[in-house]
Amino acid sequence: MQAASPAPWYAHRWPWLLMLGPVVVIVGGSFATYLAITRPDAMVVDDYYKQGKAINQDLRRDRIASAMKLSFEASYDPATATLAGSMQGGGVPLATPLHIYLAHPTQPAKDLQLLVQPDAAGRFAVPMPMLERAHWQVVVEGPQREWRLARSWSWPRQHSVAIRADALAEQP
Repeated sequence: MQAASPAPWYAHRWPWLLMLGPVVVIVGGSFATYLAITRPDAMVVDDYYKQGKAINQDLRRDRIASAMKLSFEASYDPATATLAGSMQGGGVPLATPLHIYLAHPTQPAKDLQLLVQPDAAGRFAVPMPMLERAHWQVVVEGPQREWRLARSWSWPRQHSVAIRADALAEQP
């Protein structure tokens, strides 16, 4: 009687099962490396010192908005692709031009800058591209950027955004 020769190693399933873990790690690491190389971190600021010094100027603009008792309300309608809202100063409609900035949390290329001219009642409606589901930073400024209102907005979870300068001044 002749003994049966054992099958070669590659004919067994256990070596392949043991090699599966390292192969998955290599593929995942390669994909993570690809993402790190092709998508640079856009949140790093080159001149952080200059931006830090500008915080004091921004606080001054917030105080001016509080003194004017400004309030801003807006909502986005995806069916018509319009941002509509109103602007008031001390309970009176504000009909001066506004700069509205919608900053995307991670991708500066998706930031939106709008120049809005409210009517005599302080209302405005402006067409804009479809908003992405994100936690937007909304900044509303005067025509000469002498005052500022800012707040975050999680669209579409929050259907509208309301910013009141007095509420900002009361926060610690």
